[in-house]
Amino acid sequence: MLGTAGSRTTPARRPRRGSDAGGKGGTGYSFRRRGSRTDPQLSGAYPDGRDPQALTSELGRLIDDRGWALDLKVRGVFARWAEIVGPEIGAHTTPETLVDGTLVVRTDSTAWATQLKLLATTVVRRLNEELGAGTVLVVEVLGPHAPTWKHGRRKAPGSRGPRDTYG
Repeated sequence: MLGTAGSRTTPARRPRRGSDAGGKGGTGYSFRRRGSRTDPQLSGAYPDGRDPQALTSELGRLIDDRGWALDLKVRGVFARWAEIVGPEIGAHTTPETLVDGTLVVRTDSTAWATQLKLLATTVVRRLNEELGAGTVLVVEVLGPHAPTWKHGRRKAPGSRGPRDTYG
């Protein structure tokens, strides 16, 4: 198929517009140069946007475009929680959420909840050093999850659980 009209080896033909049909031969077609200075360059010696990019720069651009920078920092702090607040506090507390400057932390006992409430200003200062000033404003401390008395093997219909026997 080499040399047929429309293949890559023959130049593109376009009919001329206007009353002048082309002079030479009178066919109405003229040869047009394939590339011009305004057409995009197909290849070149210098890098452009079509060249392979480093993964770190593309990930950084994606994170900036989507606005994920603060979320990723927060997740990084949650992953290094014991390192940031100390191993003893980190062993008994777990960060849950950070929304609008309020950090919610769950503790495994009420004693640790009280201890963390006393250390809240220190934790806020340390987290703002990691995340940026003003990111964490308040630490809300939650105690351990309480057991539910709603369900069990021995339950009378309409009763409130074991509380109904306390008089």
